[in-house]
Amino acid sequence: MEDVWSVVLRVGEVWVTLVFTLIVLPSALGVSLGISEAYLWVLMKTLEWATIRIQKGVKKPQPQIKTSATNGIIERDETPMEKEIVHPHRVDFEFSDIFYFCRKGFEAIVEDEVTQRFSSEELVSWNLLTRTNVNFHYISLRLTIVWVIGVIVRYCFLLPLRITLATIGITSMIVGTMIVGQLPNSSVKNYLSEVVHLTCSRILVRALSGTIHYHNKENRPQKGGICVANHTSPIDAIILTNDGCYAMVGQAHGGLMGIIQRATVKACPHVWFERSEVKDRHLVTKRLREHVADKNKLPILIFPEGTCINNTSVMMFKKGSFEIGGTIYPVAIKYDPQFGDAFWNSSKYNIVSYLLRIMTSWAIVCNVWYMPPMVRQEGEDAVQFANRVKSAIARQGGLTELPWDGGLKRAKVKDTFKEEQQKNFSKMLVRNGSVG
Repeated sequence: MEDVWSVVLRVGEVWVTLVFTLIVLPSALGVSLGISEAYLWVLMKTLEWATIRIQKGVKKPQPQIKTSATNGIIERDETPMEKEIVHPHRVDFEFSDIFYFCRKGFEAIVEDEVTQRFSSEELVSWNLLTRTNVNFHYISLRLTIVWVIGVIVRYCFLLPLRITLATIGITSMIVGTMIVGQLPNSSVKNYLSEVVHLTCSRILVRALSGTIHYHNKENRPQKGGICVANHTSPIDAIILTNDGCYAMVGQAHGGLMGIIQRATVKACPHVWFERSEVKDRHLVTKRLREHVADKNKLPILIFPEGTCINNTSVMMFKKGSFEIGGTIYPVAIKYDPQFGDAFWNSSKYNIVSYLLRIMTSWAIVCNVWYMPPMVRQEGEDAVQFANRVKSAIARQGGLTELPWDGGLKRAKVKDTFKEEQQKNFSKMLVRNGSVG
């Protein structure tokens, strides 16, 4: 029995030594040994080979996935109600008048443009992950063998490695920020805090096998500003802090997340709100304005959508972030779904299930675009400013822009939206002389 434990301990020592030498230390120094690049190259070649095998092995033509020109989402032409309804200028009501509303209702039930943003993005080809199509690996024996090898690699090698790195990164974050938090406020404390945050974020990115391409770094958010970005996943914050430090804004949590929040806020001016405070919009605005007014504090990082969207679209930005004042630094984030699904459907998966899916995917690959700073123009209200920033982010990231509130992910459609359609129809009837 002692021999078994000695072997286990020796294996553990070798494992931790290799992880620290090949991954943790280079990550802390911001150096790449080329391992991630080589891994992605092999993965790309494997997926290309698998696609070719699938095309050769499928005898019958497969139905094509319905895609648009850009992001795989069905888009319908928005035609005014008057043009949709046949003969709108006649006075008498006909049964055919209801067809327009019936069709709109069926479209909303089958595939409306809101709820489809809260499901995983469809892929044109299989990426050897079972979430895409579980039947593809039965096409040929060699493809099945490759799929089985992939399962073994992801669950028996990558998963333990990523858990080890995540544990090191989170522990280092908690311990490092607690130590730095004991120092008096000074430029030295701020410098050490940024070093701890950057180092731990880089380790956590390696824990996801992350490959991130940052564009236009000259536009990176500056101190005293507000960074706003589209929101796909909880790891968005890690993706951004891997390249620079930010003051986070969010609701205070319990458990492990609460421990991290309480430790980091001692070293860095993050803004955490209690559940009761979040509902007080004036209090939130006041605290954020106080933060922005201090030009020595880190830029605030805010996700104005308020919930995660599935990497295809940008939904309504809450106006609160744009009432604070100051300079807005837009950032567009776009993940490559070929290597893994970064989207978190919080209404379907809890955080543990989501992290398991992330850590058993092939990798996290994404592009981050820093965009020129934007300020509120004269005569522009907060809603118009928010929409202008949202449009810029959507264009840069190649995302579909939608006016809907992401809160529909958990809530029913407001009665005001229904009443608006009813008013439009009644105005059309009155204008055409059908009523009165």
